[in-house]
Amino acid sequence: MSAREHILQALLGALQTIPSAAVLRGEVLPERVPADGLLILRDGDPGDPEVTLSPRRYHYEHRAEVEAIVAPRQPADRAEALDDLVAAIGIAIAADRTLGGLCDWCEASAPQPVDLPVEGAATLKAAIVPITLTYLTADPLA
Repeated sequence: MSAREHILQALLGALQTIPSAAVLRGEVLPERVPADGLLILRDGDPGDPEVTLSPRRYHYEHRAEVEAIVAPRQPADRAEALDDLVAAIGIAIAADRTLGGLCDWCEASAPQPVDLPVEGAATLKAAIVPITLTYLTADPLA
């Protein structure tokens, strides 16, 4: 398994420590959002690495994304529920910023809020949370 895949799986594991939310990776939005919220990890873009020589190393600042989605019945509760879920992402990442030593640093950025209208149902409240994974590898494919 590649270093990139190990790191993404470790990030998924960190997100799965959030007790109140369902966590998926690379899935489409399901028809029903669990009552306590849903997180979907998107692999994102590793970008172009900086390369150092002797020994050759590729330094990545990989930008993954986590979609946080809540669906409380009352509109007044949506903002608070989303804020709680986003805060839980921050706590899960802060618990181990190296993801078990697999990366140099893991850092979340400010959430980008989104309202998702659903035909015939209450609007979903969501946010995209960018997560930068800083790591190096000897081979960009390994």
